[in-house]
Amino acid sequence: MSHAPHGYERAPLPRTREVDPVPPTAHTASAAVAETPARTPHDSAEPAPPTARTATKRDAFFDNAKYLAIVLVAIGHAWEPVMEGSRATKALYMVVYSFHMPAFIVISGYFSRSYTGSPRQLRRLLTGVAVPYIVFEVAYSLFKRAANDPGHPISLLDPWYLTWFLAALFVWRLTTPIWLSLRHPLPVALGIAALASFTPNIGEDLNLQRVLQFLPLFVLGLILKPEHFQLVRRREVRMLAVPVFVGAIAFAYWAAVRMQNAWFYHNSAAQDQGAPWWMGIVMTFALFGCSVVLTAAFLAWVPRRKMWFTALGAGTICGYLLHGFLVKGAVYSGIFDTNAWLAEPAGRVFLTLLAGAVMTLLCTPPVRRLLRFATEPEMAWAFRRDVGRSSKQAK
Repeated sequence: MSHAPHGYERAPLPRTREVDPVPPTAHTASAAVAETPARTPHDSAEPAPPTARTATKRDAFFDNAKYLAIVLVAIGHAWEPVMEGSRATKALYMVVYSFHMPAFIVISGYFSRSYTGSPRQLRRLLTGVAVPYIVFEVAYSLFKRAANDPGHPISLLDPWYLTWFLAALFVWRLTTPIWLSLRHPLPVALGIAALASFTPNIGEDLNLQRVLQFLPLFVLGLILKPEHFQLVRRREVRMLAVPVFVGAIAFAYWAAVRMQNAWFYHNSAAQDQGAPWWMGIVMTFALFGCSVVLTAAFLAWVPRRKMWFTALGAGTICGYLLHGFLVKGAVYSGIFDTNAWLAEPAGRVFLTLLAGAVMTLLCTPPVRRLLRFATEPEMAWAFRRDVGRSSKQAK
């Protein structure tokens, strides 16, 4: 897992074709980038991957959510180089990291509910998730080699920086039929995540620690129904979200000097952080509960109606994948080292506004069109014609 509905509006959710957000950072982003509207799993035989083009009306609520979440991703990355020494900034960082990626992952799961592994769905999974992963994993590796590490390897098995989310989404969606076949999928997913949290020798392949530790959020999305999203739009939930966030910020301020940020990244075992193995189990359930509560509170504030930024929700994958070059470029160039004022309160406010503005620009239609060759490739030449005809017939 970035979408404030009116509590008194309890009409059914508009039916949209499935689109997935990207998260996020570093993480990312998902990452639905359909330029045309989308349908829900009830209207389509399969989930549209993050880059799928769609043809029916989009749901403004989910597009708003994706845009707001991706902006928070950029802001969180902008804070990382300057939050050392600022307890308040670190507290806000912890709160944001508690729910921005979880929100993306839950929505990705929700729009994957009808995935069955059909040829058409597999084709869209390859072009909408696997191809962008390959392109940007290579691009980021070359960027790091040119910037500060000539020996950095180019490996499709070891996602670097932001690309882990695409690798994870690919694995999660492939396993969707398994989760939907289980009687109690969420407890099983939580059990797997807990086991991963104290297994330090899992390895780096496809960032499997993150894949497994974030898995329960994706499975939660799979079992959610439209009425669950209606609940967070109730007026009383919107009002309750205020003290929830106030309490979360207060707790994070207390925990900022006592807790490592690595817990929120879910990319290492408890022992790797100098904690006893059982702490991994405790933190798995604690962070899952925290993420679910804050994600619900966040969604309660997401506008339901069409806003000026609603259309940008279709371009979140572009913003997610591109902003990492800017963030890392600024770090490698020494901007944060030579401009000490950026670590001052005014500088952090400036970086917050700048990150939001840049992410907004990166999600615009011109950028999406420019990157379509990598994020929304047709690749008809790579697939058998009968698969394409089946796709058209299914529509």
